[in-house]
Amino acid sequence: MTKIILVGCSGRMGQMITNMVSEDEEVRIVAGVDIVDKGDADYPVFKDIMECDIAADVIIDFSSANEIEKRIDYAVKRKIPLVECSTGLSQEQTAYLLDAGKEVAVLRSANMSVGINLLIKLVKEAAEKLAGEGFDVEIVEKHHNQKLDAPSGTALALADSVNEAVDNQYEYVYDRSKVRRKREKKELGISSVRGGTIVGEHDVIFAGTDEVVTFSHTAYSRGVFAKGSVVAAKYLKGKDAGLYDMADVVL
Repeated sequence: MTKIILVGCSGRMGQMITNMVSEDEEVRIVAGVDIVDKGDADYPVFKDIMECDIAADVIIDFSSANEIEKRIDYAVKRKIPLVECSTGLSQEQTAYLLDAGKEVAVLRSANMSVGINLLIKLVKEAAEKLAGEGFDVEIVEKHHNQKLDAPSGTALALADSVNEAVDNQYEYVYDRSKVRRKREKKELGISSVRGGTIVGEHDVIFAGTDEVVTFSHTAYSRGVFAKGSVVAAKYLKGKDAGLYDMADVVL
């Protein structure tokens, strides 16, 4: 049995994870953390994670980037492995999280989907061949109109995977409207679309002369992310301090 503290339990993802865990005999949510307590959870909900004194095996954090340092400090102090799913982290927050991996097991992934993590691997392999053949690389990501950060963490993870394949030669370009010029060969364009209830779509486009190769992933339900976080929590239970990602879990 894996005992979980769920941060962001009252949000859409938190409620989805709660429902999923209720049907899984291998895991149990023993406490939740959220500034809003809807009163419908069958576990105690704390507004401040520092007030939570309930023993757990893993923390799943699906809240915003705000005050992430406090959640990281809690995990380090209590020596509880952390599955960190928050997006839109600043460079300083990312560095803080990575540093925590020296003290406790930390699993961080821009996207908890099994399919996306396979896609990250595939586009790196494609870039190793196609970039050298002069193909331009563009990434287009689409999400619902309530998403706060842009580009998505997944789009950046895909971009980083492509860039690693070419020794980080690409410069990320997010907006071409302010500069009137032809596309530079070492640009990697990242475009964001926000609208409606789009769960998540990512296209990695390799555009060459007279041909285009596109890698695509579409999430039709947030359930893929909820399921991934629960699988990751089971995996991280009892792990030694260090940095992990979904590739360790599913690939």
